[in-house]
Amino acid sequence: MTQATAPRPATAVDMSHRQILEALSGLLLGMFVAILSSTVVSNALPRIITDLHGSQSAYTWVVTSTLLATTATTPIWGKLADLTSKKVLVQLALTVFVLGSVLAGQAQTTGELIACRVVQGVGAGGLTALAQVIMATMIAPRERGRYSGYLGAVMAVGTIGGPLIGGVIVDTDWLGWRWCFYVGVPFAVLALVVLQKTLHLPVVKRKVTIDWWGATLITAAVSLLLVWITLAGDRYDWISWQSAVLVAGALLLGVLAVRVEQRAAEPMIPPRLFRNRTITLAVVASVAVGVGMFGASVFLGQYFQIARGESPTMSGLMTLPMIGGLLVASTVVGRIITSTGRWKRWLVTGSVLLTAGFALMGSMRVDTPYWRLAIFMALIGLGLGMTMQNLVLAVQNTVGAHELGAASSVVAFFRSLGGAVGVSALGAVLGHRVKDYLADGLSRLGVPASGSGSGGALPDVHTLPAPIRAVVESAYGHGAGDIFLAAAPFGLLALIAVVLIREVPLRRSNDPVATAVDRESTVAAGGAAAVVRTGGRD
Repeated sequence: MTQATAPRPATAVDMSHRQILEALSGLLLGMFVAILSSTVVSNALPRIITDLHGSQSAYTWVVTSTLLATTATTPIWGKLADLTSKKVLVQLALTVFVLGSVLAGQAQTTGELIACRVVQGVGAGGLTALAQVIMATMIAPRERGRYSGYLGAVMAVGTIGGPLIGGVIVDTDWLGWRWCFYVGVPFAVLALVVLQKTLHLPVVKRKVTIDWWGATLITAAVSLLLVWITLAGDRYDWISWQSAVLVAGALLLGVLAVRVEQRAAEPMIPPRLFRNRTITLAVVASVAVGVGMFGASVFLGQYFQIARGESPTMSGLMTLPMIGGLLVASTVVGRIITSTGRWKRWLVTGSVLLTAGFALMGSMRVDTPYWRLAIFMALIGLGLGMTMQNLVLAVQNTVGAHELGAASSVVAFFRSLGGAVGVSALGAVLGHRVKDYLADGLSRLGVPASGSGSGGALPDVHTLPAPIRAVVESAYGHGAGDIFLAAAPFGLLALIAVVLIREVPLRRSNDPVATAVDRESTVAAGGAAAVVRTGGRD
């Protein structure tokens, strides 16, 4: 076999529908585990942070730490997928995830829990990146919408089941919240077994070169930014020498990261990808979607349990409209895209719904009728279902098969980055707004407001006197509305980005020569004949 033809079998897999489903079974099970790890904790977090005597900042960082680890490691997993065995990598990711889950279940303080969630995030980063890469390796872009629908359905089931399972676990005395971390372990072990039996992909034999400097600098820059957002306005003023040092440090590390990526042999985030207009705009939209997917929705459980006094189980049930919208949109739209090959209209529609849902949820208060909230949450779910997977699909359609791992992981990286920044920033907004609302409400009662705020422990509303409980519930209800209103501009940013994306019909093969430059140049020049030739070759 010549050097020119050696890589081709590893990037063009000929499989039947049944073989693809069998191979995807373990992969989807792994994705279910990753999703379950975050959603099963969402409704349990208020109880967990209360039991561990944590603060609003700790609540935020339990989520942010996982997202940050996922963000930092996603490009590494994606790059490794282009260089070595994808099957071994996804099994390794599952193993790391199981280890992090077991350790998180043993945590005795919020600090220990945050550290263990970092380990979980490393495993989740692998599962997130590799699921997209493996699907892209096995399935042509035109058919990928159909299978992305399956992935969306699994995500919806994990998102639906997670809060419900977590709520039941927390409400069951003989289990306790620690089982929220143990519950995914059996599924992960089963996924390992299924993947071993069903996933068979050719392996590219290449020398592995990992850009560790780039990964380190990117992670450090993002971490400094998140620390500044979380602590500013609480531990120090927004305009202070501490803020200046953290912001300057984050910018300096970011500049160094760009320089390193430009010179690295195998960069974590290849700068050449951003010469592609579709990838650049999809990255902008992914950041905005990440803010919405993680940043705003992660605080819904806190709203229902603190502002409305619901149990963890009921809190999970009350988020079903958003999950139902995600399920319907991802499955139905995925099949429509497969049948038509057109995807841009759905990205635009989804971004409109996402923006509208955030803006309407900004009116949320403690006494907002639930039926109204259900409609608003359904709009957000529909918007996420139409945009989340299809942004990855649009990017994969513009690159050659040898760059599927890097391109897919870039989108996942920036989506996770948006989520991490969103959770941190919106968590800070929530803490500061709640502090102000509590001070105003308590002053009207003649009660000192000292100790309340973003740095104070989360309240257990069921133990508070009725007048103070009403003030606390009102403060958290109003604060939750404020963070959704703050997220609305990000939805608008996603809309602007997807409107500017040039639509390229989905190709019907994973032909490595169908590169982004080739396809976009033919479309820009009105090269209809080139498109016909591509279809004829299939």
